[in-house]
Amino acid sequence: MSLIYHTPLDAETQAAFGLDPPQPLAMADRVRFSEIDALHHVNNVAYMSWFERMRIRYMQDWGISGYDREDDPRIVIRSGAIHYRQEMVLDEDYIATCGCTAWRNSSFSLKQQVWSGAVLRTTFDCVIVLLQPDGSGKYAIPAAVKKRFAAVDGAREES
Repeated sequence: MSLIYHTPLDAETQAAFGLDPPQPLAMADRVRFSEIDALHHVNNVAYMSWFERMRIRYMQDWGISGYDREDDPRIVIRSGAIHYRQEMVLDEDYIATCGCTAWRNSSFSLKQQVWSGAVLRTTFDCVIVLLQPDGSGKYAIPAAVKKRFAAVDGAREES
């Protein structure tokens, strides 16, 4: 089975490439030369870029933001922790993932991962806060999004 780049991968494809358990959103790509540093492995900044691309796609697919509407919330990373587990090199195929683990009224926790060769290489856990478009206050997560967090991601509401 070959990877299809830049397209959400179904659970069966994720499992075939070693992701356990399959994630709510997963997409494949390949390490580019521009992402390599002087030590010949992926630069730390590249991982953050990969995670950002997945978060943007996630926000669009889950209906949180289209990044093109006046009433879209401001999306702010309140906090985050990255864990580099194993280096990656040029031309490696990888799968980046994104999924919600928990939510509150206007914030939610995301778990993101990068897998390559059936090995978890890097993780990024962050808390996202939604603000009003003008930044004036909190923006409540819509009920349909909360429902999708629970049904698709297996996330839970926190009090």
